[in-house]
Amino acid sequence: NTINFAFFVCCRALIFPLLIREGKPTPFFTFVLALLFCAFNGYLQGRSLTTYAIYPAGWLCDSRFITGFLGWLIGMAINVHSDHILRNLRKPGETGYKIPRGGMFEYVSGANFFGEILEWFGFALACYTIESLAFALCTLFILGSRARQHHK
Repeated sequence: NTINFAFFVCCRALIFPLLIREGKPTPFFTFVLALLFCAFNGYLQGRSLTTYAIYPAGWLCDSRFITGFLGWLIGMAINVHSDHILRNLRKPGETGYKIPRGGMFEYVSGANFFGEILEWFGFALACYTIESLAFALCTLFILGSRARQHHK
């Protein structure tokens, strides 16, 4: 799970921004706060899983782990696909608002947010730690409010 968490953080922090063609500039202060949050959260999750979490033999076959891993995997697939749709929404040089279509956008207006929330609740179930649950709840509250704003 630590490897999965590191992989996603790497994708979100390094790969995703490089794939964006054009966009609004991010204020430096916002960038620093996001960087500090990701670094601190990554440390907390990694420390929790490598130092404090104790799993019984056979944990990888436990229904909680399997369900959580599948939730994480499905959430990540939704998130990555939704980000792809959003990145390709406008043609080069085009501006203005467009409503995304396809994938989970046919069911929810914030499919990328939904995918990420599902992903981290799956991660929390698979890890079964208070730290992973805390991160999932933070993700729900932060991205839930952003999704609501985007929907309006």
